[in-house]
Amino acid sequence: MGENRIKLTTAEIGTLWTIYTENTALRCFYKHFLQYLQDTEIKSVIKEVLYLVETHVEKVKMIFEVEGIPIPQGFSDTDVDLSAPALYTDLFALSFVYRGGQVIIPYYANSLTKVARMDVVDLLEECLLSESKLYKKVLNLMLSKGLYDRAPKMEYPTRVEFVKHNSSLISTWLGERRPLNTLEVGELYSEVERNAIGLILLMGFIQVTKDKEIKEYLLKGKKLAEKQIETCNKLLRENDNFLGIPTTMEVTNSTISPFSERLILFFVGSTNQVGISTLGYALSITMRKDISTHYALFMADVMNYGHDGLKLLIERGWMEKPPQPIDRKEFYKS
Repeated sequence: MGENRIKLTTAEIGTLWTIYTENTALRCFYKHFLQYLQDTEIKSVIKEVLYLVETHVEKVKMIFEVEGIPIPQGFSDTDVDLSAPALYTDLFALSFVYRGGQVIIPYYANSLTKVARMDVVDLLEECLLSESKLYKKVLNLMLSKGLYDRAPKMEYPTRVEFVKHNSSLISTWLGERRPLNTLEVGELYSEVERNAIGLILLMGFIQVTKDKEIKEYLLKGKKLAEKQIETCNKLLRENDNFLGIPTTMEVTNSTISPFSERLILFFVGSTNQVGISTLGYALSITMRKDISTHYALFMADVMNYGHDGLKLLIERGWMEKPPQPIDRKEFYKS
């Protein structure tokens, strides 16, 4: 039996299912952007990323077909109205790809360490390399257009130092009075940046959503993003690291939704999952107890918010179930 004919593991099936579902969702956004983009450089980037996601979708589909695994429903042209007016500006479309790279690249890198069948390894390696090259291109374009705000700078250290053990260790190194270190400043900045882009995305969704229950859910998410931005900004300003909203993205005045409500809820749910993982990482490297407390509370808020979104998806019959092993307990029932 060849290497590629070894049965896929649960990790491999789950990874492929996620790649397919997430990329079909992203495809809807890129198709909408392409209808109205005026900036030729940004339009070229969107065409490139659309080609990438369609390529990834087709390669996953081929593996599933060979293995006899049902192709996920994911999202299709029925989830995007290409005749709807532009909902976001050209600059937001570029920032959307930039934010996507921040999320997708770590996912592919992490998934690569969990798979063993060579065709899946090759696919993930290809995805990782292509997304990394695209991210670099997008970053350079954002810098050239003045869209990208670099993280706060600092004077270079002049010597190596170690933490000294003394009676004030708890109140300084782990307490609220110690100045922020570079790791903490970097994560606080990233939290502001991530939530700023999410905030603009939610503003557009809220503007075009007609379902009252979904609109209320999105408004709750907007307040949650604003709370995180305000808290992190306050911590940065207290340490002379002033930071505002790091991008100048805007939403148009359109009230016609280009996206299905199922796609909107799914996408917000996906960003919630990313939010939990990024907050978890930030929490793991933070050594000030006040910041750790903020991150822990943010995580609880995001998890509760995600649970509410999941309930909405399930209640409407929109939640596609990931592949799962046979429940052998059913065999034991009389």
